[in-house]
Amino acid sequence: MKYFSVTVIEKGQKRQEITPAENKMSAVQITKQKFPHAMVTKAVETAAPLEDTFAQLFSGLKNFSKKSIPMPDKISTIRQIAVMTDAGIAINDTLAEVASSTENKELKEIYLKINNDINAGKTMSDAMEPYVDDFGKVALAMTNLGERTGNISESYHKLADIMETVRDNTAKFKKAIRSPLITLAAMGIAFTVLIMVVVPQFKDIFSKFKTALPIPTQILLKLEWALSNYGILILFALFLSIFTVKFMYKNNQDFKFQMDKVLINPKFFLINKAIFLSTMHKYNLVFGELVKSGIPVSEALETSVGMVDNLAIKEKLLTVNANIGRGMSLAESFEITNLYENMLLQMIKAGEAGGQLDAMLDKVTEYYDMQFQDLIENLSAYIEPIMMFFIAGLVLLMALGIFMPMWDMGKAVKQ
Repeated sequence: MKYFSVTVIEKGQKRQEITPAENKMSAVQITKQKFPHAMVTKAVETAAPLEDTFAQLFSGLKNFSKKSIPMPDKISTIRQIAVMTDAGIAINDTLAEVASSTENKELKEIYLKINNDINAGKTMSDAMEPYVDDFGKVALAMTNLGERTGNISESYHKLADIMETVRDNTAKFKKAIRSPLITLAAMGIAFTVLIMVVVPQFKDIFSKFKTALPIPTQILLKLEWALSNYGILILFALFLSIFTVKFMYKNNQDFKFQMDKVLINPKFFLINKAIFLSTMHKYNLVFGELVKSGIPVSEALETSVGMVDNLAIKEKLLTVNANIGRGMSLAESFEITNLYENMLLQMIKAGEAGGQLDAMLDKVTEYYDMQFQDLIENLSAYIEPIMMFFIAGLVLLMALGIFMPMWDMGKAVKQ
C-alpha cells in the first residue's frame, strides 16, 4: 500500500489529505468519495505517516511472532469433519465435536466461531472466509465445492489428501537438508573455537617475525582479533541480520519478491531447482484436483495460484487466467510463462483437445513430483562434494596459516 498527499480545495480553503491507495488514480477517487463537495487538484506520492509506520511495524511484529497452526492438526480436523459428515452428522454438530476434541487452542477457537456463524445463518464457506490465511485458499475452494455439490465429505477428503501431499514433500525437503546444515554449523563452531584457542598460542611467536607474514596467517590473526574484540557484537549482528531478513520477507512484498526472484535464479545451485519443482508440483496438484472436482478452469486457476508462495513464479502464473480471458487456450497461456517444458505443454494441449484435461494434469503433477522426489533422494550426493570442498578450505586455511610461518622460520635457522 502506498500513500499519497492529495491537494483538496473545499469552501475556498486548500489543504493536504494523506490517503493510502494502490495508485494515484485510486487515491484521487478515494478522496473524492470521502469529500464529495471538495475539488481535488493533484495527488503526489509521499511517505507514510509516522503513526501508520509504527502501526504497520507492530502489526508485522505481531504477525511475525504469531505461530502458524501445525499442518498435522489442520489435516486431522479436516479429516474428522469428512468422516463425521459422511456418517450423516449435521455440520453444526460436527464442528462442535471437532472444536471440543482438538487440542490446538487456535483451531478450537476458529471452529467454534465458524459454528456460531453457521448457526447464525451463514453458509460454511462464508463462515470460513475470515480464516483463509490459516487454512489456505484451497480449503475455501473445496468448501465452496462441497456446498455446491452437497457433498462436504468428499470435498474434505480430497482437501486432506492435498494437504497431506504438501506436508509430506515439505517434510522430506527439510529432512534432506537437515544433515548438511548440522554439518555446516558444526564446522563453523569448530573453526571458531580453533581460531579462539589455537591461534592465540602462536600470536606471540608470529609477532616476533620481522618479515611479512603469509596471507593465510594474516587472515587467521585478523579473524582472531575480530572475534576476541567484537565477538558478541558479530554474533548479535548475525542474529539481527537473520531476524531482519525474515521479518522483511514476511511483511514487505517488494523485498519478498526480490528475494524470491534471487532464490529461483539458476546461480543458486539446487535451491532454485528445489523451490521451482516443489512450487510447480503444489500448483498443478491443486489445479488438477479442482478441475477434476468440477470447478471451472478460471476459478481453479485463481485458487491454485493462491497456493504459490514464491512471488516471482506467482507473477508469471497470474498471467494465465488473464490470457485465457483474452481467448487463449490453457496450453498457450502456460507456454507464455516459460515455466513448463514443451513435453508438458503438448500433454496439456492434448488434454484440452480430447476433453481429458484432468487426466493430463494428473500426469503433469506426477512428472513434477517424480522430479522433486529424485532431487530429494539424491540431495546428499549433490551436496557432499560442496561440503567436502568447504571443509577442506577451512582445514587448509588453518594449516597454512599456522605452519607456513614455521617453515619460513626453519629456513631462516638453516641459513
